[in-house]
Order: sequence, then C-alpha cells, then structure tokens
Amino acid sequence: MNSKPCSGFIGVSPGKLSQSWVNHCVCKFCVRAYACSGEHIRGGKSRKHMKVQPRINGLVMSVGSSCSGCSGFDDNDQKCDDIAGEMRDWKEECGVFGVWNTSECARLTYFGLHSLQHRGQEGAGIVVSDGSRLKELKGLGLVSEVFDDAMLEAAEGTSAIGHVRYSTAGEKNVRNVQPFTVEFRDGSLSICHNGNLTNADRLREELELRGSIFNTSSDTEVVLHLMATSVYGGSAQSGQQGIMRRAADALNRVEGAFSILIMTKETMIAVRDPRGFRPLVMGKLENGATVFASESCALDIIGAELVREVDPGEMIVLDKSGMKSLSPFPRQQRRACIFEHIYFSKPSSVVFGRSVYMSRYRFGELLAQEHPVEADFIVPVPDSGIAAALGYANYSGIAFHQGIMRSSYVGRTFIQPTQGMRDIGVKLKLAPVRALIEGKRLVVVDDSIVRGTTSRKIVKMLRDAGAAEIHLRIACPPILGSCYYGVDTPDTAQLISHRMSDDEVCNYIGADSLGFLPLTKMHEFLADESRSFC
Repeated sequence: MNSKPCSGFIGVSPGKLSQSWVNHCVCKFCVRAYACSGEHIRGGKSRKHMKVQPRINGLVMSVGSSCSGCSGFDDNDQKCDDIAGEMRDWKEECGVFGVWNTSECARLTYFGLHSLQHRGQEGAGIVVSDGSRLKELKGLGLVSEVFDDAMLEAAEGTSAIGHVRYSTAGEKNVRNVQPFTVEFRDGSLSICHNGNLTNADRLREELELRGSIFNTSSDTEVVLHLMATSVYGGSAQSGQQGIMRRAADALNRVEGAFSILIMTKETMIAVRDPRGFRPLVMGKLENGATVFASESCALDIIGAELVREVDPGEMIVLDKSGMKSLSPFPRQQRRACIFEHIYFSKPSSVVFGRSVYMSRYRFGELLAQEHPVEADFIVPVPDSGIAAALGYANYSGIAFHQGIMRSSYVGRTFIQPTQGMRDIGVKLKLAPVRALIEGKRLVVVDDSIVRGTTSRKIVKMLRDAGAAEIHLRIACPPILGSCYYGVDTPDTAQLISHRMSDDEVCNYIGADSLGFLPLTKMHEFLADESRSFC
C-alpha cells in the first residue's frame, strides 16, 4: 500500500446505516472507494481505524492512506484529479432574461443572454410570443453560436424569455436547454429557471408513480408537471388567472432555490423563492417595456434602468391590464447567496442591492489587513480576482501588476464539465508575464479555492516562470461544504478545505504562504445583513 502522507474516510454502505459497520475507505484524493483491511500506512507506521461517530451523510473521518489506484499526495496526482472530476455531482448555475412589450424582444433577449454568458456556457434558448403563439429557438453552445441574425429577424413578437445553461456532466442534450415550452389546458406556456430544487427527486418519483412522463433530467420539468396536475386552473380558472394559480400552487410544493420566468401568449410571470437564494432584478426601457434578468449587467447592455430586485417570495404578473405584485408564499428568513459576490456575478452587476465590484474590492482590503506579507507585486488571478487584488494593493501599498494574462476566448475552468477539460482550460486561459515576475516576490490574489487543482497549477506556472516567492491570498473564507441551491460546487468530500487544514492546503498547492479571508471579517463587511446571506 502507498505510504505517502494522506487521509481517508471510513464509512458505511448505502442503506446499511442501521446495520453493522462495513469497513471500506474512500481515498482522500480521488474520492474512490477501496477495500480496507482495518489498517492504514501513514508515515511508515501502521494504524488502526479510529473509532468515531458517523457524520450525517454516513461518512466519518479517519486516518487513512491513498488507494492503490492513485499516487496520492505528490506531483503525479493527475489520475486522482480526473476521477474526482468525473465523480462530481454537478448542479446548475444558470441565467434568465425576459422582456415584456417591445417589438425588439428577440434581439434584446439575445443581448441580455450574451451579458449573462458567464452564468452558463453549455446551451441557450429564447422563446418569443407574438400574442397568438410561442416560437422557440434553442441550441447547444454559446449564445453567439446558437443564434444568428436571420433567426432573430424571423422571431417576430412583443415579449420573450431566455436562458443560458450550465448542466450536469453527461447531460449535454438540447432537450435539457431551456426555456421549456408545453401545452396546458389553459394554453401554451414557456418556463426558464435559475436555481436548484432540493426535493426534485422525491417529487419526480411521486409524479412518475402517478403517471407523469419526463422528457428531460432538469428539475425545472418537475415544476411543469406540478403545474399540469394542480387542482387549480381549468375552464373555471382559464387563461392568465389559471396559469398564475397553477404556478403558485406548484412552487409552494417545491423546496430550494428558484428564480423563474414563465410566459404564455399573453402573460409573463417573474417569481423568486421565499429565501431569495438566487438573484432576479427588474428594469425598465425608455419605451416603458419591463425587463427581468438574473443580474443588472443584462439591463445595462440594453440600456434599461434598474428599478429594483424582485423580492424574495414575490410573484410579479404582467399582462395587457398592467402589472400585479403578489406574495403567494409563507414568509421566510432571507438567505441570499454570498457566492454571487465572491465569484459568479459580473463585477459590473448590482446583486442583492450591493455592487459586486465594491464587495470584492473590500474583501481584498480586509484580506490585506488579516494577512499582510512583504512582496514586490500584487498579482490577480484574472478575471474574478482583479477587484480583490486592487483592494489588497490599495491597503498594503504594494504595487499592483497584471502578471498573469487571460485569454478572452476560453471559458471558466470552474464550470467546465470534466476535470481534463479544466486542466487544459487553465493552460489555454492563463499565461504568466515572465519579464515582470521573474525573481520577484508575489502576492497572488484569487476569489476562492474549491478543489485546489487550479490553484496548484497556477502556482506551478508562476514557479516555472521564475517567481521567487508566491504568497496566495484568497478573498473568501475556506469552502467547507457543498451548496445545494444552484451554485456549481463539488460534493463536500472533494472540497479541499473540507479535508485539509490551511497548512495542508498551502503545502498541496505549493505556495510559500496561504491566507483566507476570515468568516468573521465577511460578517463584519455584511454588518446587519450578515444573517440574511448564505
């Protein structure tokens, strides 16, 4: 057995929680189960499993070692990274856009989705209403690849909704591209969704047992089936009133995060979950048209004015009679996702009432207060680390330089479907400026560390370019748990800060020092709103 330093897990077999323990381990690095003899080798010494209580998920920490199928904690752990990437339980992080009552709706939606491209790169879709029918345009790829000028010119209408999607690995299918369009007794309906429904699997099973047939793997389709089987609607509650009541009934049965746009031939509905996990804003064009978007940057690109957020638990209904604001859900404590400000949202956006750029800039200043170090330059990891690096440089007085250049033609490695693609993506995307960094002491500022594989490759890249010292500073606290509400984070076992101490993470990535923004400082920054963030 491999004797290199590492740790493992001991756990129980699925469905056996009430029976005897089954001795097996999961390699700390590749998250792969392997047979366990009850002894591990660590530092050349054989040790028995520790007797500890199980965690909620059935796994408990123990002293362990690498599995025989990987090389563990050394420079040859590529196989571990690949397997971890393949076993990842991917969640969706998407963007929605809608515009009501303007003849340029299709083209405006195209531009809105283009500005939201950072939220999803696998597929894009637009549905246009001309008042008598819904026309659907969708495909796999980037927004600029899916739609062309002829398609947009032919999509005549007065209202539209659109969606950019990032999805589960292995689920790259145009059927999963939103918006979804279906026929109800009340008429045609299109829907698009940003978020993740935590009880979707249970609801899907219940619906299938009652005869529902699903065409996609998306939890958004669960909402459609709940609407279709709702007792509301029908001849007595037809049209807009029926769709509105069906939507409220269905969404009161789901749990989790949702920012949803629904459109019929004559109605548009924008609705946000009661905790407000995912962002959704409303804006106005000069001609009076109403716009909805996941981020305010989508309003900026089309010249719309930001009016306000769609409130948590609010349902806004637009039709020919005007606008109605409803509150169909029980009130709950707001839990806005702080990761929108750390990583996902564009710096130019205003999300949850706060400037994303100014949040990241302040994170950098707080980081400099907590983790000062002598260095020659502050170097950001582009692009999401730039604002925090500027804040760090401003507080520390150390010169800011863009010592890493980014290609604009490669997407984010964090939301690429496989680890192999992410590894290549790092090399294609980032290039060091050797003439600037050779022989220099660098403070490298990044927004977050998830698995640690990208950070490790960046540190190695800078070492190869001649950096004398590399001090990594991370503008958020260590990520210790997975998100189940629509942010694309790995399973908890794959989060490096969940299974390693800060010193171990620093050693793994190869930096001279490592500093995270303390959680207490983030609470201090959020002040009275800290309890309303998740």
